[in-house]
Amino acid sequence: MSISTEVPGDERGTLLAFVESQRAALRKAAQGLSEEQAAGRHSASELSLSGLLKHAAQVERNWLRMAQQQPYESTPESHLDGFKLAEGETMPSVLAFWESVSAELTRFVEELPSLDETFPLPPAPWFPENHKVSMRWMLLHLVEEFARHAGHADVIRESLDGTKAMG
Repeated sequence: MSISTEVPGDERGTLLAFVESQRAALRKAAQGLSEEQAAGRHSASELSLSGLLKHAAQVERNWLRMAQQQPYESTPESHLDGFKLAEGETMPSVLAFWESVSAELTRFVEELPSLDETFPLPPAPWFPENHKVSMRWMLLHLVEEFARHAGHADVIRESLDGTKAMG
C-alpha cells in the first residue's frame, strides 16, 4: 500500500490519511529485515518488530469489528499472543493480513453516512461501562495506537542496526 502525497481536505479523508501515515511508519521500521531480525528482541523491551506489526493488524481488525458490531476475539491471552508470530506466520503473511484489514476499514469508513455514528464499547475493565464512541473517535484512537507503536518500532530498529526513521 502506498502513501498518497495529497491529503484530502475533508475530515474523513484527513483522518484516514493520518491512520495510513502511522501504519506506514510501522511497516517502514521492518523493511529490509530478515524474519529472524524482525522477530528478535533488540532492546530492553520484550517487543519485536514482527510482533508489533501483527499486534497493529489485530488491533485494527478488532476496532473495525467493534464498529461493525460484529464478533471478534479479544482475551488477555489473545492480546499477549498477538505480539509474536505463531507457527506458520511470516512477515509477508502478517503484512498481507494487515493490508486486507486496512482496505476493509477504509471501505467501511468511506461508506459511513457520518463519522458521528457511534458503537458501544464491549465490557472490559479498561472501558467505561455502557459507553459508546464515534467513528471519528475510533480513527483518532487508531492514529494514537499506531503512533505509539511506531515509536516503539523506531527504537527497536535503531537498536538493531542503527537505522533511524527520521534519517
